[in-house]
Amino acid sequence: MEKNVYFFGAGRADGSSQMKNLLGGKGANLAEMTNLGIPVPPGFTVSTHVCVEYLKNPSVLQSLEPRIQENLARVEKLMDRKFGNKKNPLLVSVRSGAKFSMPGMMDTILNLGLNDETTEGLARQTGNEAFALDCYRRLVEKFGEIVHGVPHEAFDEILTEAKSRRLAEHDYQLEAGDWKKVLERYKALYRERTRADFPQDVFTQLRQAIEAVFRSWNNDRALTYRRLHGIPHDLGTAVTVQAMVFGNVGMDSATGVAFTRDPSTGENRFYGEFLPNAQGEDVVAGIRTPYPLASAPEGGEESLEAKLPEVYEELCGIRERLEKHYRDMLDIEFTVESKKLFMLQTRVGKRTGTAALRAAVEMVDEGLISREEAVLRVEPAHLEQILGSVFDAAAKKKALAEKKFLAKGLAASPGAASGRIALSAEEAVEMAQGGDGRVVLVRVETSPEDVAGMSAAKGILTARGGMTSHAAVVARGMGKPCVTGCKAVDIDHKKGEVRVSGRTFKRGDYLSLDGSAGEVLAGELATSPSEVVRVLVEKSLAPDEAPLYRLYERFSAWVDEARDMKVRANADTPEDAASARAFGAEGIGLCRTEHMFFEEERIPAVREMILSRTEEERLRALEKLLPFQRDDFTGILRAMAGLPVTIRLLDPPLHEFLPHDKAALEALGRRMNLPTDEVRAKVESLREANPMLGHRGCRLAITYPEIYEMQARAILEAAASLRKRGVDARPEIMLPLIANPNEFSFLRSRVEAVAAAVSKEAASYPIGTMMEVPRACLQAGAIAQEADFFSFGTNDLTQMTYGFSRDDTGSFLPEYIAKEILGVDPFSQLDVEGVGELVRMGVEGGRAAKASLKIGICGEHGGDPSSIKFCYSVGLDYVSCSPYRVPIARLAAAQAALERKGAVKKSDTR
Repeated sequence: MEKNVYFFGAGRADGSSQMKNLLGGKGANLAEMTNLGIPVPPGFTVSTHVCVEYLKNPSVLQSLEPRIQENLARVEKLMDRKFGNKKNPLLVSVRSGAKFSMPGMMDTILNLGLNDETTEGLARQTGNEAFALDCYRRLVEKFGEIVHGVPHEAFDEILTEAKSRRLAEHDYQLEAGDWKKVLERYKALYRERTRADFPQDVFTQLRQAIEAVFRSWNNDRALTYRRLHGIPHDLGTAVTVQAMVFGNVGMDSATGVAFTRDPSTGENRFYGEFLPNAQGEDVVAGIRTPYPLASAPEGGEESLEAKLPEVYEELCGIRERLEKHYRDMLDIEFTVESKKLFMLQTRVGKRTGTAALRAAVEMVDEGLISREEAVLRVEPAHLEQILGSVFDAAAKKKALAEKKFLAKGLAASPGAASGRIALSAEEAVEMAQGGDGRVVLVRVETSPEDVAGMSAAKGILTARGGMTSHAAVVARGMGKPCVTGCKAVDIDHKKGEVRVSGRTFKRGDYLSLDGSAGEVLAGELATSPSEVVRVLVEKSLAPDEAPLYRLYERFSAWVDEARDMKVRANADTPEDAASARAFGAEGIGLCRTEHMFFEEERIPAVREMILSRTEEERLRALEKLLPFQRDDFTGILRAMAGLPVTIRLLDPPLHEFLPHDKAALEALGRRMNLPTDEVRAKVESLREANPMLGHRGCRLAITYPEIYEMQARAILEAAASLRKRGVDARPEIMLPLIANPNEFSFLRSRVEAVAAAVSKEAASYPIGTMMEVPRACLQAGAIAQEADFFSFGTNDLTQMTYGFSRDDTGSFLPEYIAKEILGVDPFSQLDVEGVGELVRMGVEGGRAAKASLKIGICGEHGGDPSSIKFCYSVGLDYVSCSPYRVPIARLAAAQAALERKGAVKKSDTR
């Protein structure tokens, strides 16, 4: 029989950190800490395999009862307590833990094993009746909420009333008599909502709690989180049952969360918070604003260092030991029971992009990790954050002068955001879909149910909670600016208002959040480019004044050392080309020429060409366009001197260049001295039932070869002129929408004739095709015999393979994702099984016919990290993406190369 229950305790564990697939991150790392001799309360973990089977067949747990009882007895022996014993009760926690960290998305039940009798025993045992009753009411609340779906707000109302009567700010200020009344009302609420009494049989509690945690794998917030973060739905969660230790015994007890480095900045300092006389949920739920671990330089009586110095010193030692062992920045949870420290969890800490970059670079300098590991350690999404905008310094200074500063909270997650106020997750999702899409979610505190709203929002503001609250941790993971613990915020849901420092804002009004400073400001603020952009692109900041850029520069050099696939950019202007080059692009993989035709000074000539009655008239119009195109290509080729520039000849259908409303048609007729009816008739003749599949690309050029001949002449003359001036221009001409090798042969011959007329050198420039029609992939071998290169245009290839029009998928694609018919949007992440197979066939067929064939990708997927890894796996020479995604693509290509080598793995705690 497969082993499905794994014990840990007394310095020995059945598992290790290598077993995340089976034990989840929590169970695997509890086992690892146990094996390291770190103080961990004993327990056991039921594997993820059981969860997967349970969700198919709930009766599977019955067969595990003997194993659970056996391991529970081992915990009892180590703790010298008995589960359910009324004189010496053992209490346990029941916690979820998946392979990948999902903060707060699944459920935990603490204090399990309490009933009317064992609560009395716990009170006698500890001499603290208020503590015992507090633990019992916590169990009734969480058990009711998680097992039976009783809303936690209903319990919270009862507790708030009790605290109000006692004039108590904190839970621990209530006395035993208060807790007895609260508990009776909790039980009555439980009975009312579940139509049953709270279970007094502790084994029934345990069984139902394990089942509830398994079921939480598929709750709405967990499903949403997995969709947002690309986590598979079929992994399941493990369940860890662990002996309780209590941070709410008295003021010499505490609970806390810490990071081995600052998760916002990456600074190598112990970063965390704690609450005295509290349980772990109080910290992460953000219900109370906690205190810092370390004392401030000027002193601080509220810190753990000041209150419990010996515990703080021991915790610092464990921090150093764990970080050296795991060689990564860790998130840890701990409890202090009567001055005795226990570790409850460790895992890789969620971090901002800035923190990820700094920690990775500094860990290399400290000798903890290699350069290759650093490259694997930083996620592509981290670089996106680093390249993101911040508030414009002048705009913020002006806002402060205008007294728009409202309040200061905790700088929980850096970045800048302005948006309309939403007071619930549902509002945030709805508001993000309309207007300018910018929303700031304002909550008293967030809960895991808010994850969809947090994802939709540009920034998050909470009235309560600390730097390690749910809002802070999830926001950092999402790269969202977040301000927590802002006590000046008062929310009135009935009126739909927020009062901040005495000023009232209605739902839909604008607020601005500076997550780096923890500041809240009224209205909208302009943003400015990131430090990296100001150094590389704008040249407005010197590198020696930009510490973040210097880290980025070092890291980028390591990325390029590891990478063996090229990265180009999609750019249509010299300015975009210069930006791409500044970001490290090694050429242009797609220059779209149709964008050039829409400029005001040249669109008349384009329309004249389209409305021409004869070939002679059409050639005269194209002669007017030739100098414009030559200037376009001169600028781009100069900006990319020494690097290849792939230029796609005209792709869209001609009707896109013509007006369609009556007044514009009449104006066009007058300008061209043509009757309005003739203009309208021409426009109607160009109208197509399905333009995407119509008269466009190479089909247009076969009808009107002179269009491509003009463009080829402009490209080649621009290159010839630059080369005469010593500029190393390297154009590559790409023919779009080829489906038949005869199409390519016909057009290639026309381009070559132009090249021969321009110069001998022009005849040497490569001519290739964009592979965007499924038939081209099937005929890749035949096309490769004529073509010098392939570039996969996966936007159109996806449309034609699926039969989806990208512009019309909004009406049904969200339902496909929600109902898991599709895992992801195939236009944002390459469909490996379908479109990817066509790409693979195109590569194999093309290279079989011509081994030296250069092949790349220039669709939007060229900037998506998972798609890039697929491109690497099938042997593409390069990917091409938008200029600002070039750094992300470089990193993804490097990670693909390192993962292919298999020599370096990411941290075992991931």
